[in-house]
Amino acid sequence: MNSVTVIERKPWYHSKTLWFNLIAAGLIAMETQFSVLQPYLPGSVYAWIATVLTVVNAVLRVVTAAPLAFGIGRDESV
Repeated sequence: MNSVTVIERKPWYHSKTLWFNLIAAGLIAMETQFSVLQPYLPGSVYAWIATVLTVVNAVLRVVTAAPLAFGIGRDESV
């Protein structure tokens, strides 16, 4: 007998990893333009922030179980 494995895909907008990275990128872009935090934080804080962002991104990627579905409408899984 042949067996078919169905992989459930979640919509991209349910991805915690994508949302985290989108928000982080937006905040970083705003900081480079407006320098809201830079005058108040020592230089080593930026290194810690970069490390924390990397670790959070890695943790979110590891806990992700389902692949993402991009596009509109119902995605056919294989």
